[in-house]
Amino acid sequence: MAESRGQRFRKRALVAFAVVVALYLLLLIPDGSAPTLPPTGSRSAFAWNQDNRWKDLESRFEAARRIPAAQLLETIRGEASRLKEQVARAREGRRPVDDPLWDALEQELFALGSHVAAQPAELSTYAELIFSMREAIKEQSVHWDVQSPTARIRLYRLLYGGRAALEEAMLQASAAAVPAVLKGRDEPSASPSTVVRGVRIHSGDLLLSRGAAPTSALIARGSDFPGNFSHVALVHVDSETSAVSVVEAHIERGVAISSVQEYLDDPKRRVMVLRLRSDSEALARDPQAAHKAATAGRADAEARHIPYDFAMDFKDHSRIFCSEVASAGYERVGVTLWMGLSTLSSPGVCSWLSALGVRHSLTQEPSDLEYDPQLCVVAEWRDPAGLWEDHLDNAVTEAMLEEAERGVAMDHSAILLPVARVMKAYSWVLNQFGGVGPIPEGMSATVALRLQWYRSRHASLKAALAERARAFQAERGYVAPYWELVRLAR
Repeated sequence: MAESRGQRFRKRALVAFAVVVALYLLLLIPDGSAPTLPPTGSRSAFAWNQDNRWKDLESRFEAARRIPAAQLLETIRGEASRLKEQVARAREGRRPVDDPLWDALEQELFALGSHVAAQPAELSTYAELIFSMREAIKEQSVHWDVQSPTARIRLYRLLYGGRAALEEAMLQASAAAVPAVLKGRDEPSASPSTVVRGVRIHSGDLLLSRGAAPTSALIARGSDFPGNFSHVALVHVDSETSAVSVVEAHIERGVAISSVQEYLDDPKRRVMVLRLRSDSEALARDPQAAHKAATAGRADAEARHIPYDFAMDFKDHSRIFCSEVASAGYERVGVTLWMGLSTLSSPGVCSWLSALGVRHSLTQEPSDLEYDPQLCVVAEWRDPAGLWEDHLDNAVTEAMLEEAERGVAMDHSAILLPVARVMKAYSWVLNQFGGVGPIPEGMSATVALRLQWYRSRHASLKAALAERARAFQAERGYVAPYWELVRLAR
């Protein structure tokens, strides 16, 4: 007896369903285990371990809020005068890394910050002092062995610590009172230049920035010396037209050339301009060395498609991550950036980064470029409104990384793996025609799901932290300082 039309339809539907189920089950098969990123040697992550000191500073700030304005202003000016004298002494002769003056500078810097936080009108004076201190220690570090743990810690405590102290004071002021641009040292350069947002930028300058994404916070904080930056870009200024272009590596599309406006329009919490010292050996040999480094970086980006390097291997330039754009360009003119390479010695951080595809624990972290004595800080832009968001992101990230140290693995929704793999196949097709898909080139479907888990968990914890921070401010009458944010995030 012949099959009816309905029976044939049901049979075909059943076969189609079986094929779909079989394909779904096939796509559910997990990836093989990724190699675990080994921690860097015997080095250990930096930790302040000074909770009592932070509490003392907070108490000083609370007491300062109760002091009459005129009296507090007199105290601040006296402290600022003493700090200015110490900075001047720090620039005299050659100061070794273990000179007691550096400890005294650090103490005075934080103490003054606790008073300036209660008197925001003195923010500009405080910022100028911090920039002067930064120049002094950068000048002295030229004579230090920056590979040594002692020098690395000294640079970190004063450079990162100085910024942290300034931003704590900024957070107690209104956004309108926070200077959006702070100018540092206008280091001479023979490279072509132009003015961007009130700052003269030269070809070969390096831009350190901090993005607004949760993963930007992970990049900035997930190293032995947690920092403030997550991205590096190389500036090129055309010698004939003065047109500015920015060469940078994007996770989504690899190495690309952007206009300066496109670069600045991409959300950023802060941007720092770094420049090769004018007395460097490379510039003594060739005053146009920095411009040639930028030109080489731009030429590479124009000549070929360069995928993003998730493994963070700064020695292999077939794939390039953001820091490598800068180091590879300067490598062409005989300059080795990151004189002190970045290390990852925390097992929890290494576990999470290896789950995201990182394969090298000795690498070039964006934040650590700031401590390279070959480079001067020219200026720093901040998004005053985004500074609070930046602190929330950092505090949540630190709490999450502490979870990683306790053995919490970076998770993902396995049930979505087949869907992610289909999206990855779609992305691969787009990549072949120069397009950008939902899953970046070089990133697996599993890693994409892990990133989704990370972003979702970060957003959830950040929302809870923001609520606790609002309650803290309502109770205490001031914005929670960073150490309180970390405590609340935990």
